[in-house]
Amino acid sequence: MKKNFKKLAFGILGLAIFGFGYLMFTGHQPAEACGWGGSGGQGYVPQQRGNQMGPLASKPAVTQEQAFDIVSNHIRKLNPDLRVGQINDAGNFYEAEVLSKDNEVVQLIGVDKLSGRLMLIN
Repeated sequence: MKKNFKKLAFGILGLAIFGFGYLMFTGHQPAEACGWGGSGGQGYVPQQRGNQMGPLASKPAVTQEQAFDIVSNHIRKLNPDLRVGQINDAGNFYEAEVLSKDNEVVQLIGVDKLSGRLMLIN
């Protein structure tokens, strides 16, 4: 009885170590965050897959003036002493400078051209 119990205990311990080791070395997949078949992606943001017609496909791209408005509204909520400086086209997004009262660049904020989403650059 004692011999069988020892084998069973070591078997369970071995499976537990193997299971935790597998999770530790393979890691958690971000796409699994929304469950099987869910539309998950990096940072748990739903991703559009394939060439499906969706809300992003029908919307026109964000213009530079709209990007200025998006950034200025965001900054006004956080700190009214800051203001938006120059906005540059950086490919898939616009790069906006956030300036202090002394006209020093405090932060660079990106505005995605397709979604209008804000992102910190530096």
